[in-house]
Amino acid sequence: MTAAFRAYVLEKQDEEVQGSIQELTMEQLPEGNVTIAVHYSDVNYKDGLASLTNGKVVQQYPFVPGVDLAGEVVESQDERYQPGDLVLCTGYKLGVSHYGGYSEYARVPGDWLVPLPTGLEPKEAMMLGTAGFTAAMSVDALIHAGVEPTSGPVLVTGATGGVGSVAISILSKLGYEVYASSGKVEQAQWLQELGATHIISRQESEQPIKGALGKATWAGIIDATGGAALGERLKSVAYRGAVAVSGNTAGAKFESSVFPFILRGVQLIGIDSVYCPAELRSKLWKHLATDWKPDTVLRQGVTEYSLNDVPKALQTVLNGQAVGRQIIRITD
Repeated sequence: MTAAFRAYVLEKQDEEVQGSIQELTMEQLPEGNVTIAVHYSDVNYKDGLASLTNGKVVQQYPFVPGVDLAGEVVESQDERYQPGDLVLCTGYKLGVSHYGGYSEYARVPGDWLVPLPTGLEPKEAMMLGTAGFTAAMSVDALIHAGVEPTSGPVLVTGATGGVGSVAISILSKLGYEVYASSGKVEQAQWLQELGATHIISRQESEQPIKGALGKATWAGIIDATGGAALGERLKSVAYRGAVAVSGNTAGAKFESSVFPFILRGVQLIGIDSVYCPAELRSKLWKHLATDWKPDTVLRQGVTEYSLNDVPKALQTVLNGQAVGRQIIRITD
């Protein structure tokens, strides 16, 4: 291991948060029993918020953001991991209150790690990252709620984003009829290549519905955006359908009544990938490496940045300009 290494560090100066590439030492890494040479990280909306003065993600500075990482174990006091093992880490406190993936080295508790499953390279794992894992959790939630390909169409909101694009690919592989909702109409062809059978505008999927219930349209919804439109979408879910909600880019609040739940038996399922149980986490990553692997996303839907380009990548996500996945190459 090197005496010094590079990391993207956030600092607070005069009540303003600023980021820069700095040299750190191993002694500056936080506590943990596994040290990793990071190969790749990625960019999530939470990473963008972490870079903002009022983002309400990071509480203490200086800080290294990056809620995901994949790389190689270089030192371990955890008997489950040996030097040379390839691992990934998403969720828990990484990049929130524990130094994250925008660093050439990271140190984390072994309990946070997942052995990189056969069928995935570190780069591919970060092409998926928290967003892809959240998509897998959302699909898994619909399946366990009884939503089958024969049940009817599934709506995916925020379709060009990380969660939406991977969810479309997985659902298509499993034989579902997928409606993709997006505000980026110019990406319609790409969404079809992912497996969407129908493309609808964001405005169409957010149309207010008069009354307590509307036409029973969707067997399931994967909602990565949230906001007021979620309350309207609930009115159009079919009998015993389900909605998996994982995001709030369109807002944190929505209004609803009890009628979708007591008259149609609709299930509203919250998706939290941060503290997902280890057994389910491992199972879903194995799916993402094999039968659920979103090949089109991995081939076409990825923009790669270097560690020096982290500010540009974060701003792209915050501006709502990201399409597919954004990854950070930590080592050249």
